[in-house]
Amino acid sequence: MRAMVLERFGATPVPRALPRPVPGPGEVLVRVTASGVNPLDIKIAAGAAAHAQVHPPAVLGIDLAGTVAALGPNAGDFAIGDAVYGMTGGIGGVAGSLAEYAIVDAELLAPAPRTLAPRQAAALPLVAITAWEALIDRAHVGPDDRVLVHGGAGGVGHIAIQLARAAGATVFATGSHRSLTTIRALGAEPIDRTATPVEDYVRAATGGTGFDVVLDTGGGQTLDDSFLAVRRYTGRVVSILGWGTHNLAPLSFRGASYSGVFTLLPLLSGEGRAHHGEILRRVAELADASQLTPLVDDTEYGLADVAAAHRAVVDGSNTGKVVITVTDPR
Repeated sequence: MRAMVLERFGATPVPRALPRPVPGPGEVLVRVTASGVNPLDIKIAAGAAAHAQVHPPAVLGIDLAGTVAALGPNAGDFAIGDAVYGMTGGIGGVAGSLAEYAIVDAELLAPAPRTLAPRQAAALPLVAITAWEALIDRAHVGPDDRVLVHGGAGGVGHIAIQLARAAGATVFATGSHRSLTTIRALGAEPIDRTATPVEDYVRAATGGTGFDVVLDTGGGQTLDDSFLAVRRYTGRVVSILGWGTHNLAPLSFRGASYSGVFTLLPLLSGEGRAHHGEILRRVAELADASQLTPLVDDTEYGLADVAAAHRAVVDGSNTGKVVITVTDPR
């Protein structure tokens, strides 16, 4: 099979011919149609993501959409030819989706949304699982909640807005001036983070009481701002980038709670993999009910265009999730 291989950190992945893998017990061989590109992929390629436990030579690509080509023993309820999607590899020594075929733990897979094209499905797994773990698993978002999503037009943020709205919450989201139209179109009340101090938007949106749930997608100062924006006693702050050193006093003085999300943990530890598959089944239901749609960049990239796809993510020229088409879906 054809695959793009990262031979050393900092290098451009290069095409190589590799043996087509054979699924073992509990595994599925997926013919990869499309591979979603996440900022994490770029960090891994640069050698700036030690937590992903990647050691070149390696096949990158965390997200995929494709069809079942073969089944190992006890590989769940999948059948050959099924359209599937998942967050399945590219870290922890497991080959990723920048190859014509990928061996996948069946627990990590789910039937792909029927109403989405493969490129759209491949854009979802990492960001959708992350947003779900933050808002549904940790914060238990519900109809009475006012939710603030930091970075509402970003990969995780734009899915988080849609998940919170599907749960019945009232949603606000911060962004740069150029992203406010996108945030509004997603159904959230936009907040210009470059022009509006925390105290001002908390006062305007909540009467000064604070948001029930605050999702931090940026870390750093954004997480510090989240501690100032959350509601007293019952407020919940959830961060997907809470890796720095922060003063917890503003959060403690509000009697609010904090949770962190590390989406890679089931792939690295083996614990909780089935839950990822369950999340993606629920996400597919929302997509098929027209309650969730990923924003996908229109530019078509093939397997040989990995370097260009990565550059688009780095320089911010993309207008949605960058997706690489690996094989013809027909």
